[in-house]
Amino acid sequence: MSIHDIYDQIVLVLQASILVIAALFPIVNPIGSAAVFLAMVDNIDVELQRKLVNRITMYSFFLLFLSMLCGGKILSFFGISLYSVQIGGGIIVAANGWNLLTQDAKKDQGAICNPEEVLNQAFYPYTLPITVGPGSISVAVALGAHLPSQLNAKSFVSPGILAASIVGTLVICGIVYICYRWARSATLLLGKSGTTVLMRLSSFISFCIGVQILTSGIRSYIQSLH
Repeated sequence: MSIHDIYDQIVLVLQASILVIAALFPIVNPIGSAAVFLAMVDNIDVELQRKLVNRITMYSFFLLFLSMLCGGKILSFFGISLYSVQIGGGIIVAANGWNLLTQDAKKDQGAICNPEEVLNQAFYPYTLPITVGPGSISVAVALGAHLPSQLNAKSFVSPGILAASIVGTLVICGIVYICYRWARSATLLLGKSGTTVLMRLSSFISFCIGVQILTSGIRSYIQSLH
């Protein structure tokens, strides 16, 4: 392989990585999700919260990456179109955003203090749907379907696309880890009022993102009719 070919591969990986990060970051919304996460785990100790964040980060990576890798094939197997996932995911994201926007930030705070029971909830509800919701999964599936064609690769498992997907997903999950891990410290700087404002604003953004995903799915459906 020539130096020119290696350079092209590096450029391809960087382009795909940036595309993955740019597509996933707004819908995963680590900063807003961290505010919701903290409201739910404010009654557990710091060490247990750290263990919980480690699990959430790991589950988020595998959920996003596997959605990109084989989400499209699973949808095809069940005869589900991508726009159906967008419409359904958009409705759920918008509904969750609206509920968080209109509810008390402490309403969903649990009284569970048993470490084992808390860690058993790392996947549901802390990873799915709080961190990686239906909207994030639908975006990941769309990325897996369209990345190869957008970057002129043969398939998603092409080395460049596969490496870029892993890198992009790792960056997103790294940001999730940072936001969740130090969310409690951030609230000391923001104060109670600042944290509430951040959570409300994040909930509104989540609602708007859900509406955007929904309208994109409806647009795709209308285009498919023609």
